[in-house]
Formats: sequence, structure tokens, C-alpha cells
Amino acid sequence: MVACVITTAPVHAAQSLYVSYPPPNHQTVADRIFLIGTAPSSGTVLVNGRAIVRSKAGHFAPSFPLQVGANRFDLRYGKQTVTLNVTRLAITSEPPTGLAFGKDSLSPSVAIARLPNELLCFAAIASPKAAASVKLADQTIPLVLRPQAIELPGNAAVLTQQNQPAIAPGRFEGCARTVLLGDLGKPEFQLTQDGQTIKQSGFGSINILSPTRLETAVVTVEAGTARTGPSTDYSRLTPLPKGTQALVTGYEGEWVRLDYGAWLKRSEVQILPTGAPPTSLIRSIKARQTGDWTEVVFPLQVPVPVSVQQGDRTFTLTLYNTTAQTDIIRLDDDPLIERLDWQQIAPGQIQYTFNLKSTQQWGYKLRYEGTTLILSLKHPPSGGGVRAEGRGQRAESEKALTIKPPSATTLKVLQLTTNNQQLTTNNQQLTTANPTPLSGIKILLDPGHGGAEDLGSRGPTGYPEKSVALLISKLVRDRLQQRGATVFLTREADVDVPLQDRVALIEKVQPTLALSLHYNALPDDGDAMKTKGVSAFWYNTQAHSLAVFLHNYLTRTLKRSSYGVFWDNLALTRPTTTPSVLLELGFMINPDEFEWITNPREQQRLATAIADGITAWLKTTQR
Repeated sequence: MVACVITTAPVHAAQSLYVSYPPPNHQTVADRIFLIGTAPSSGTVLVNGRAIVRSKAGHFAPSFPLQVGANRFDLRYGKQTVTLNVTRLAITSEPPTGLAFGKDSLSPSVAIARLPNELLCFAAIASPKAAASVKLADQTIPLVLRPQAIELPGNAAVLTQQNQPAIAPGRFEGCARTVLLGDLGKPEFQLTQDGQTIKQSGFGSINILSPTRLETAVVTVEAGTARTGPSTDYSRLTPLPKGTQALVTGYEGEWVRLDYGAWLKRSEVQILPTGAPPTSLIRSIKARQTGDWTEVVFPLQVPVPVSVQQGDRTFTLTLYNTTAQTDIIRLDDDPLIERLDWQQIAPGQIQYTFNLKSTQQWGYKLRYEGTTLILSLKHPPSGGGVRAEGRGQRAESEKALTIKPPSATTLKVLQLTTNNQQLTTNNQQLTTANPTPLSGIKILLDPGHGGAEDLGSRGPTGYPEKSVALLISKLVRDRLQQRGATVFLTREADVDVPLQDRVALIEKVQPTLALSLHYNALPDDGDAMKTKGVSAFWYNTQAHSLAVFLHNYLTRTLKRSSYGVFWDNLALTRPTTTPSVLLELGFMINPDEFEWITNPREQQRLATAIADGITAWLKTTQR
């Protein structure tokens, strides 16, 4: 909990001590905390009686260790005092010393269903001196004590360079198989110590499915979120188009497992009664050009699961539960596709590899029309001085257009072959030779955060990320429009735009590229004083070169620190219809970098560099 004895104006406090982070009632599992704030540059700020380092402007961001439980920090500037009480929560608990199971430690913790002979695993935390077992139907399964367990860090740990496994208290574990079918009831856990025994029922029943009576799941949402396991902690796989069908081979709580291996939420599928397995044959395939897209048509008997993998010059589509009877495919000369190869790589699994004419891919879509799968591949842009007939006038008339959002609100590093001066010179020459080098190019800019509730990160004075993100987005928009681009903004004012609406606008506009502009912060265990720099985030392979190029261009042109390039599963990096990148343009919580972020002259330079970088990257894709 954070209790502030003195409160002050949150923006550019000129005469007072102000703390912008941590917020009131703050609790954390981190072993340290940073205190972000400011005070007049003259004088000294003390934390628990010791002076702290501050920037020339008076801002501070020191880190302090936290003990489990309550932690008090007294900040003093002159006669002003702020008292903070931060609670560190314990994330692991010691095993019980008596005859008892650890609270909520019995696993599985929900009802599950599996196929016969699948491994069924059980676990519990208890005193190391005890003996544990599980009884399931007619089986007794011994649980063996593992004295130590390896606890993996959260994904965000990579952001603070602390992604090392840790040792956690051990637990009892055991696995078994069974050929019994039907509902086997809840497992009964048993614990014995010093001649005494206790029993406790598990939290969910165990059901063994009949392989001849499996149900079918049909995806009912536009894009079913397929994952590697039964919770949102597991990684995403290629989304499944609406209508996709597959057998259900397992259940776990509110999740279903499909026969090709992915898990989906029950809320995203309809369960059909037992019937014929949803498998398909495939014969003829054809491709056709529709506007700026090539559509490849796969006639199927059933909408089967699919997955996608993008390479440097390849786009690979895999169909599951499908067997080929293909003898002929039509693929005329195409702006994007050089050749299509395919093979039946396993029973019921076909792989189609599109060999492309360029290393850069521009977007794709998957949908079912009835039982026919339509794969759409976006053509390279014809803008940037390479206009298609008739597109130039349309782009010129649209270039100042902005659209408001709905009111309901493989790793190959791109090698830069020139240094920063050469990139800048080349771009200036390009602009001089062609004053509208981005004619025909559509760019979507997403100013991060917005509205009363979503401020984003805040600087030492309380100045919010949402405000500077909108400011810089408008400056970038103006420069891109001067170059002839059509620019769309997801918001033009301080309004809340839900992530799904921002993504929906990308899907609607289908721009040449999309950029989400943000400013950074750190988890509590980061070092706000020492961490700064520009970073770029991408998800789909088609966005990788844009992310690396812009990161390198901005750091070199502006002589800014690099925080790195990250593959990251973010809502604004996941769209497949365009290269979509999220930029973190600096750290709001770093006292020195905050001054650069809020400097009007540097904001102008940054906006120009972003526009120049986009122009230069688009030029490289035409080679």
C-alpha cells in the first residue's frame, strides 16, 4: 500500500516534491521497487535519510530492495515529506510442516478429459517427511517427492535481463495410464506421516474419452485463438478461421484440445455430437488476382485446421486432416508468387509452399467460404514512385484523410549496408527527385493508450505517455502526408480506443504498413535510472525487417541508445494483413530520457526521423 502524506500537482511540479510511481495501494511480487518523481533541482531529496541521485532537472528514479511484507519509504525535500508503504507479496509458500496438503496445491485443479493410454499426471505440495499417493478408479498411483522444482521467470523478465530459472520448493508428483473409459470420478489424494493418514478429493473429475465416439468442435468466432496448451499462459498458434472443424481429443476446464494438437477456449467453439470425423480430400487448386491481392482457392469437403509459416522468400500453408488427390493446379504469372510446391508430408497433413518473388511480404488473410479455404496474399505496394495505372490520382485525393475508430470503443537480422549519413543522404536525394515519394502508400499510425483510465506510463512529473504518443503521431502524420502518403490515425484526441477496435481498423484499412507509437516503462524489478533507449516489437515475419530497420535508423540518426528488437505477442503486432510494428521511442521513467522525450525540438527531429525511416525502408523493398 502507498500512503502519500503530501500531494502535489502531477504535471511539471515546480515548487514541490512529487512522486508519480508507485501508485496508491501498490502491491508487487518483485524483490525491489523504483521510486519515480521530481522536486526542484536545487536542494536534496532524501529517502529514509539518505540522499538520492537526481537529474539536472531534478527528476529521480532510484531502486530499493523489498522484503516480503510491508516496506516503508520516507521521502523528504526541505520541509516536505511523502511516505510510501509498499507491500511485497510472497509468490511461493513453504510446504506445510504437519499432516496437510498445501493450499490449492492439488493438481489437476480442474476437470480434465483425455484419450485412453494418455499420461495422467498428478501433483501436490506437502511435508517432505510424508508419503503421498493418488487413487483413481481401481488404480493407486504413488507420488514421488521432487525435492526441488525449477520455476521459470515470467516472459517480461527478458525486459530486465533477469530471465533465469529459479529454485522453488519441491512437490510430490506421479503419472499413470489407463484404458478404462468414461467418468472415473475425482482423484483421491492420500497423505501419510507418523502413522497418521488423511485423504482429500481432487478439484475436478477425470474422464477418459472413447476414440470411436469423439465430439466435433466448430470454430464460431472470426478467428479462433489456437494455443499450445489449455490456458492463456501458452503460446499462440495460427488463428483458425471461422467454421473450422476438428475432433475434440481432450478437455481441461474451459479449454478443448483439437485433434491436430491445438487448444481453444470452449467459448470460441460449438461442440457437435459424435459423428463422422471431419476429414477432407483435396483435388484442384487455382489462383486468381483480386485488386491488390492474389487469392488461392482450396476446395475442401470440410473446413479443416490450418497453420502458416513465413520464411524469407516462402509462405507455407499446412492443411490438417486432409489427403491429396491433386493432379492439376492453376497458377498464372503473378505479381507475388514465383511458384507453388506441395507435398503430403504425413498422413492427413499437406504442406503448400509458395515461393515468392521478393523477400518482403506484405500481408495475408485466411477465410472459409462454405467449405472452401481462401488464402489471400497481398501484392507489393505500387506507391513510392512505382504507381500502378490509376492509383496515383486516387492516392492524391485521399492523402489527407483520417478515419476515426468505431465509437463503441527466421530471425534474420537485416544488415544495413550503409551508415547513418548515407541513409540520410539517400533519403534526401529521393525526396528531392520525387517530392511525393509515398504517393499510393497507406500508413496507419496508432498513438498508444488514451482516455481517462489508460494513461500508459508516466514520467517523473506525472506527464502521461498517452499525451506524448498522440503528439508525436500527429507530427509523423504531417510529415508522411507531405511525402504523399495517405495516413490513418486510430485516435486523434484523448479518447479511449479498445485494442480490438485499433486492430479492427487495421483490418478495415489494410494499410501498406502499421506503426503503433509508444513510450516505455519497466516492471518493478527493473532499473529505471540505467535503462533507456529505442526498441521495436514485431510478431509476424513480414514485419521483422521493418522493425529492425526503423530501430537501427532511429538510434543511428538521432544518436539514441538501443533497448533492442523483440519478437513479442502484442495485439498491435499480431495483425496479418500488413507489416505491423510497435515502437517504444524511449523510457518515460528514466529521468534524463524523459527530458529528451518532452523537448519540443527533439520531438520534431524524432518525427522527421520516423518519416524518413519509413521512406527509406520502402525504398529498400523495391530493390
